[in-house]
Amino acid sequence: MRVGFFVTCLVDLMRPSIGFAALSLLEAGGADVYVPPKQTCCGQPCYNSGDRADTIALAKKVVHEFEDCDYLVAPSGSCSGMIRTHYGELFADDPAWSGRVAKLASKTYELTDFLVNVLKLERVPGDYRGTITYHDSCAGLREMGVKTQPRALLAKMNGVRVCEMADAEVCCGFGGTFAVKLGEISARIADNKCQHIVTSGADAVVLGDLGCMLNIEGRLRRRGDATKVLHIAEVLAGEP
Repeated sequence: MRVGFFVTCLVDLMRPSIGFAALSLLEAGGADVYVPPKQTCCGQPCYNSGDRADTIALAKKVVHEFEDCDYLVAPSGSCSGMIRTHYGELFADDPAWSGRVAKLASKTYELTDFLVNVLKLERVPGDYRGTITYHDSCAGLREMGVKTQPRALLAKMNGVRVCEMADAEVCCGFGGTFAVKLGEISARIADNKCQHIVTSGADAVVLGDLGCMLNIEGRLRRRGDATKVLHIAEVLAGEP
């Protein structure tokens, strides 16, 4: 099984430990992982900003780099959601590309979904111990159907106790360019999320998208709160 690993821009630039943790998990499940050396962006920032031409150019690059793999897996519901959900619309009127795009979209997975439903991982290598609460990132939940998968994997860790926060499925206020264009609204939403995290009593908040992680962690620190903010891959792989 040849699995193409889409690292994502944010992971590559801001927290590469997430990428290495994801690789460890995929390899633990028996996958032959391929990381295209020249991969860049899925095109989502361009797409959200209305730059259709550059989005299409980046999408074609992704298709070219990953279409020969059996699967494409990303440690991000946002980027995997862009490929699976939105690429089709970009090429709806382009017969030369629409089939290739649809084929790649059909084999694109968010990391935890792939670990649970394709690799059917029986155990995880991490040994994290503590109480965590889980934030359901918008794109992963609504575009990729990721909800039970990360919790099922965490349940395999004897040292982890999951304490659900209120409104776990509500946005953290990031939303890509939303946080830039509507900063005051974004900050208020983030404050609400941070309060739910604190009220849960957890030692750490765990989630599956680095954009949300950066937004939540930044807001927690501004509030003087030291609650750990971890990617699900880091916890499962034992590399937080």
